[in-house]
Amino acid sequence: MSIACKDFCVILAGGKGRRLWPCSREEYPKQFIDFFGTGRTQLQQTYDRFARVLPRENIFVNTNEVYAHLVREQLPELDEVHLMAEPIHRNTAPSVAWACHRVLMICPDANLIVSPSDQDVHDEDAFRENLREGLEFVTHNDGLLTLGVKPTRPEPGYGYVQLGEAVNDHLFHVQSFTEKPSREFARLFIDSGEFYWNTGLFMSHARFLQKSFMELLPSVFRRLDSMNPNATIEEETEFVRQNFPIYPNMSIDHSILERSQNVYVMKCDFGWADLGTWHSIYEAMQNTEDDNVVIDSDVILEDCRNNVIKLPKGRLAVLNGLDGYIVAEKDNVLLICKKEDSSALVRKYVNEVKMKKGDDFV
Repeated sequence: MSIACKDFCVILAGGKGRRLWPCSREEYPKQFIDFFGTGRTQLQQTYDRFARVLPRENIFVNTNEVYAHLVREQLPELDEVHLMAEPIHRNTAPSVAWACHRVLMICPDANLIVSPSDQDVHDEDAFRENLREGLEFVTHNDGLLTLGVKPTRPEPGYGYVQLGEAVNDHLFHVQSFTEKPSREFARLFIDSGEFYWNTGLFMSHARFLQKSFMELLPSVFRRLDSMNPNATIEEETEFVRQNFPIYPNMSIDHSILERSQNVYVMKCDFGWADLGTWHSIYEAMQNTEDDNVVIDSDVILEDCRNNVIKLPKGRLAVLNGLDGYIVAEKDNVLLICKKEDSSALVRKYVNEVKMKKGDDFV
């Protein structure tokens, strides 16, 4: 089976990107940044990846209204109908609910792939094959299928999915989800051999996904369908502007995947990395003798190890004796903090800076 015209994708690109502060800012978050100096932003690279698998007219981008102009600038080929801009931040579950409704308006027999916009895939041939097999499964089975990758280290910044009863050699019922465990628990997960990293990529037949939303979320789009069963896309968009705030602030993982009955995980081998936190970037990129990760920056290092460094163009950093730190600068903020468990630290500093210094520093 090849990827079919009834297979659609939504790329979630509405996050504020605070976990990579200060380089990722609320006005210009990480998905819109060429973070690694490749010439393409994270959003563009994700779009490119799916455009090599799906027809471009089957790819949607979900974001917030304040970022819609960035999507248009970076993806000028994206039709306006395929840009879904929310009026208010409501996490990923309402975003996917809207994408599901939009896709079903276009193709009542659609499958839907949901993808974050801040991931790295090393083996695109394997990625395409895993997508093909996953879409084949959800076409013929009611269920939500998440893509799992075998962990290579006890990473506390990732989510984990526990394999349950086997369906075949590499597809299983999900036993449990665990979001961001401690490093000690992550090590136990790896040693057990039962846990895989949760990539945040999942797929389902859109009708089954819509049914799951109806059971577990407020009936926002059901109200539209009952009032206006033949609504146009323009009318649907206007309905979202007026009614989207009714949704609670819920992630797709907590609201649907962890609470649904028919949830599966497929073992995948496409070489995956989450690029959403400083620590995960460090873990994914460390490959030098001293394990320093220098991201598109000009540095002179002496007696330094286990650091991750990201500076603006035109800056030079001379560092001596630094071990296990993040050094990151952007505009009016320089961050230097211990790398270990940095996600919690960065979140704390963002909140503290916002309260004490205001939005210009966040």
